[in-house]
Amino acid sequence: MASPFNILPEPPTPDLAAQHRPPWLKVRFHGGKNYQDLNRIMRALDLHTVCESARCPNMGECWEHRTATFMILGNICTRACGFCAVPSGKPLGAPEQDEPERVGQAVEGMGLRYAVVTSVNRDDQPDGGSGMFARTISEIRRRVPGCKIEVLIPDFRGDWNALATVMNARPDVLNHNMETVPRLYRRVRKGAVYGRSLELLRRAREMSPETPTKTGMMLGLGETRDEVLSAMAEIAAQGTCILTLGQYMQPTPGHLPIERYVHPDEFAEFKRLGEQMGFKHVEAGPLVRSSYHAFEQEEAARISIP
Repeated sequence: MASPFNILPEPPTPDLAAQHRPPWLKVRFHGGKNYQDLNRIMRALDLHTVCESARCPNMGECWEHRTATFMILGNICTRACGFCAVPSGKPLGAPEQDEPERVGQAVEGMGLRYAVVTSVNRDDQPDGGSGMFARTISEIRRRVPGCKIEVLIPDFRGDWNALATVMNARPDVLNHNMETVPRLYRRVRKGAVYGRSLELLRRAREMSPETPTKTGMMLGLGETRDEVLSAMAEIAAQGTCILTLGQYMQPTPGHLPIERYVHPDEFAEFKRLGEQMGFKHVEAGPLVRSSYHAFEQEEAARISIP
C-alpha cells in the first residue's frame, strides 16, 4: 500500500463531525460487572474521573478492565480549552482536603495495580494543586504499596517549585500533554505556552532521570504532517520516553471542529517514525487517549531506561 502521506487530504468540510464516523472509530460499549462495580465505588466516594468528564470513547473498555483515571481538584477547570469537555469557570471553593484519602480508598477497593491521577487546571491555587497531587500519591502508596502511579499534570504556569513537589513524591510516570502543534496553541490550549510545556518535560527528566516522562497529542485539528513530525522531534529532544497520538473528537458542537479523520495507516507511520526519533514507546491510533494501555506503556519505557 502506498504511504498515505504522499496524498494531500481533501479540504475539510464544515460539517465533518456530523458525517458518519469512519469504521475504525466505532467502539463497542462494555458495561459488565467490573464496569458496574467501578461505577459504584466512584459514586460512593464522590470522585470524578476524566473518563466521564472528557467523554473518553474507551471508558467502557477500560472500566470493564478495572482501570480508570482519577481527576482530582474538583470538576471545574480554570481554563477553557477549545477541545476539552471538562466544565470550565470559577471553582466553587478550595480543593476538598480529604480527596487524596478517598482516591486511596478507591484504588484499594478496586484492587488496582496501576493508577492514573490527573486534575483540572487550578490556576486559582498558589501551588496550582501540586500539593494535592503529592498527597494523593502518598495516600495511594500507603494503602496499596505495590500499585504503580502515573500522574497527568497541568503546566502549573511554569512554577517549577510546584513541579518539584510532584516529582519529590516519586510518581512512577510523569505525564504532561502537549496536545497539539505550536501553530494551533492559541486556538486549542487557552492559557498554555508550547515552550513552557516543553520545558516542563525537560525539567521533570532533570529532577528525576529514572522516572519515565510522557506526553500526548491529538491529530485532526488542522495540523500538517511536517508540523507533527517537528513537534515530535522537539518533544523527543527533551528526553521524553512515552508518546501517545490519537484522533481528536469534538465533544459538542460548541467545541473546535474536526478538520479531518486521520487514517490508521498514518498513525502507524507516526509510531514508526517516533520510535526512530528515540521514544521508548509510542502508542498511536485513532482511539488512543493519554491513559489508554498506560500500564503496558510504563513497563515498555522503564525496561528501556538505563
